[in-house]
Amino acid sequence: MPESALVAMSGGVDSTVAALASIEAGVECAGAMMKLHPGAPSGEADAQAAAERLGIPLYIFDMTSAFAEKVIARFIKSYREGHTPNPCVLCNKHLKFGMLLEKAGEIGIHRIVTGHYARIERGDNGRFLLKKSMDYKKDQSYVLYTLTQEQLARISFPIGGLTKPQVRERAAAAGLKNANRSESQDICFIPDGDYAKFIEEHTGEPSEKGRFFDVDGNDLGENKGIIHYTIGQRRGLGLAMPHPPYVIDIRPEDSAVIVGRNEQLFSKTLRARDINLIPYDKLDKPIRAKAKIRYKQSEQPVTVRQTDEDTLYVEFDEAQRAVTKGQSVVIYDEDIVIGGGTIV
Repeated sequence: MPESALVAMSGGVDSTVAALASIEAGVECAGAMMKLHPGAPSGEADAQAAAERLGIPLYIFDMTSAFAEKVIARFIKSYREGHTPNPCVLCNKHLKFGMLLEKAGEIGIHRIVTGHYARIERGDNGRFLLKKSMDYKKDQSYVLYTLTQEQLARISFPIGGLTKPQVRERAAAAGLKNANRSESQDICFIPDGDYAKFIEEHTGEPSEKGRFFDVDGNDLGENKGIIHYTIGQRRGLGLAMPHPPYVIDIRPEDSAVIVGRNEQLFSKTLRARDINLIPYDKLDKPIRAKAKIRYKQSEQPVTVRQTDEDTLYVEFDEAQRAVTKGQSVVIYDEDIVIGGGTIV
């Protein structure tokens, strides 16, 4: 009996080629389109067209209520707490590799396939490893660090060993209409990138205004509300100061935004919670590795310690700019993802 898989299909070239590669490998595939947010482009027609071109059925799963609870509500809560969340990490954790695996099981399919740029391999100790894509420019391992052993055992990333140009070439060779489709770079439910406006419109509540202060506690005037700001921000502050002001801290308890000089944004250490480790269950001793605190950042040398069951203490060799609460720190050993957590 051939292996079967449920392929997460957005209508884009990556997921379509992932499905194509699986079919060519002899896997019996069905497509899955996840409806996540009413305001986001659904891509349903594109996904249906791609599934028809590949000759596979397409399931449509309405996950809007789960997305609202697991992603949007947590996104809003985090901003209101003065943090800067990463909704793609939440979506991957709870929906794409949480609910979609459950849906697959309900229809009798064990494995899911996605078009992520990452690789999964078996380590010498038998554990599954998450590794970077062969196309480092497209690598998505940063937003996949939450994957567990149970999930990795049921996931395939067929295009993780390809570059983006190779993916487009395979799509064109197969006569797929989406071979040269452009990609979206924005958060799916906030296509214009205006997070504060989205939060105000979604909740129906205007931002609670607060005050700007400098590091010495001097009152510099009114701010628009903490959801309008993030650590390291320079533009849009509207402050006249003898030096360029940057947001260096946010105090949700009194809606205060603290500003200072650029050099005051640098720090060498951080703590992360809600952690996940992949090659092993825990760190028994400090390790030398590399880490990054933003998706597009280059990795930096670090020493990592696990201080309790759910906390990592990360010390960088060189101070990093704008370490931001709510973002993820992800730890690497060469191209292997050690794990990561949410910066607190």
